[in-house]
Amino acid sequence: MVANDGGGAVSANTGDDWTDQEFSTAQFYHAVTTTHIPFHVCGSQQDNSTLCTPFDWNAQRYGFGIPRGRRGGGGGDGGDGDITAGSTALSYVAGGGEPGYIAPDPRDPDLFYSGTNNGNYVDKFNRRTGASREVNPYPWFYSGEPAIDIRERWQWTFPIIFSPVDNRTLYVSSQRLWKTTDGGNNWTAISGDLTRADPSTLQHSGGPITGDMNGPEVYATIFAVGPGKRNIDVIWAGSDDGLVHVTRDGGATWTNITPPDMPDFGRVSQIDASAFDDGTAYVSVRRQLLNDLSPYIWKTNDFGATWTKIVNGIRADAYVHAVREDPNRRGLLYAGTQHGAYISYDEGGWWQELNPNLPDVPIADLIVERNELVIGTHGRSFWILDNVAPLRQMTADLAATEARMFRPPPGIRSGTGLTLSWWLKEKPDFARLEIVNAAGDVIRTFEADTTTPDTTAAPDPADRYRGGPAVPLQAGITHLTWDLRGDGFDVFPGMILWGVRVNAPAAPPGSYTARLIAMHGSRASTISAPLTVQRNPWITDVTDAHLITQYEFSSMVRDRVNEANRAVISIRRVKGQLEDRYEQSDDGRLRTAGDRLVTNASEVEGNIYQVRNRSGQDPLNFPIKVNNRLANLMSMAERGDGPPGNQMPEIFQILSDELAGYEATLQEVWNTDLAAVNRELERLGLEPISSACEPGESCPIT
Repeated sequence: MVANDGGGAVSANTGDDWTDQEFSTAQFYHAVTTTHIPFHVCGSQQDNSTLCTPFDWNAQRYGFGIPRGRRGGGGGDGGDGDITAGSTALSYVAGGGEPGYIAPDPRDPDLFYSGTNNGNYVDKFNRRTGASREVNPYPWFYSGEPAIDIRERWQWTFPIIFSPVDNRTLYVSSQRLWKTTDGGNNWTAISGDLTRADPSTLQHSGGPITGDMNGPEVYATIFAVGPGKRNIDVIWAGSDDGLVHVTRDGGATWTNITPPDMPDFGRVSQIDASAFDDGTAYVSVRRQLLNDLSPYIWKTNDFGATWTKIVNGIRADAYVHAVREDPNRRGLLYAGTQHGAYISYDEGGWWQELNPNLPDVPIADLIVERNELVIGTHGRSFWILDNVAPLRQMTADLAATEARMFRPPPGIRSGTGLTLSWWLKEKPDFARLEIVNAAGDVIRTFEADTTTPDTTAAPDPADRYRGGPAVPLQAGITHLTWDLRGDGFDVFPGMILWGVRVNAPAAPPGSYTARLIAMHGSRASTISAPLTVQRNPWITDVTDAHLITQYEFSSMVRDRVNEANRAVISIRRVKGQLEDRYEQSDDGRLRTAGDRLVTNASEVEGNIYQVRNRSGQDPLNFPIKVNNRLANLMSMAERGDGPPGNQMPEIFQILSDELAGYEATLQEVWNTDLAAVNRELERLGLEPISSACEPGESCPIT
């Protein structure tokens, strides 16, 4: 094993070969998310590179999300082994270097503004083209000199942040705050020096023989910037030498609003402007370099005229790196400290630990993104707290409530699916989860699996097309991921199809309801929550009308696949019943009529489905049949977002007509051959054979 500032690697053959540095030991300065669908998490690693990775790439290993590369495929397991194995294959560099901030461009998910060092400052990096360009507003180069002699003081981890209000406005800070609206071509200083700039703190640093005067040692800089989330003109700024300022006119004037009880020279580690009020902000401060490990967080609701210190519940030595407000619930806060994460439901009045499965590690940054809490640690890489919807909707009376469905955030097509969550006070005997569209139609059903699994049985190739995860039967908070698709086509044991990657149509944008029916004996509890499905904002050439057309076409094809597969199921059911009657009687006339039935029904079965398939590669040897062609047509129509190709309806009609011919032949077999068998069974006093399941009957499929 070898370890260095950039990570660790392992060799199993005395150094001939080494693993990638994909162990979860990265030391991130900050964390930020992109506008990709699904979003990516980015950060700069201590003594390593920048790094971005899809947030959900291994979510399946924790029971969340849907399998990568199978958006919309039913079922799938979460994998096993190392939970981070394979991460380097999916991750990429976002330009820049080791210093702390990265600002993904909200208008272009492949464009990054990343902090860097050793002769560079702000790297404008285009991931698509690989092009880099220096766009620092005042690139005054320095090294080996005290901060007091530096004309423009650029700290090692100076902020680079886009405005949440105007996605063209980018801020960076030295001792002054700078702003650009044209991608860094032109910059304007919108403040003067907003630091103490005490000369006694700006002198030579390092030892008497070797100095240490580079980016990390530069002092008296704006270390935290909190752009307003509602008003472009409101900006908060905090310095590493203990001052807080605010502007309410876009930088024309600034007011020193430093909390009066803030100890001198506290480093303002982060400022988070409120999503609910222009005058509300949260400030975290740390003083560990001054041998003060105490936590410091302040809030203001009046633009800094008054402040309240809010640290009750945080352990005494957990100094604070970051504080964030949840934009979906007023008063819900998260804090990243030297010893893990904390949560507060009352705007900081009381904090409690929020560290499920999280080691005792410094939390360098927190980001609330959609339905996830993103955590960047300094030593244990990125972590994601999935599905924070229940946290957002938590109430004091939840434990006494019989049942509650939590409202999920919007689901985005071509994304990660939608996690649905609910609370049940008691474990149910059975449960069914339904997705209901605005017209009241149930488009997707999930049910609990109450069967006993056969651990000795070989895997069934048809499992990949079954209806997705089963509803867990448990008390407490439970979740299930809906892949934003309707019900899939029916399957039968051993079914092998070729080129079919999706088994159900994607739900179009619109309003839906998640409805859970939980059974406790004969008592039923029904709970529901509204939900919405939205189209992917990055797919700009597709409209809602296109996606409705896609859903309607794919549903029509899916229904014909169902009819084809049900014909096969019906034939196999009849043959199974006939075998049972043979065991009850060796009558010759019954055998003659039965064999004729089997021959004619099997011929239809072989025309609908390739009955010689026994393994996944058999379709290379034996021609596919009409059910496979129909299923593939739907799969191709569902490949991406957009209406079906203009020739797809013609293909559908050809295949539908072919299937109709087989259906007519099968009906004739039932009317003639099955009827003849049933006459013989009646003569023998045996139960007749049915080709269809009776209403309410559990239909066996053999």
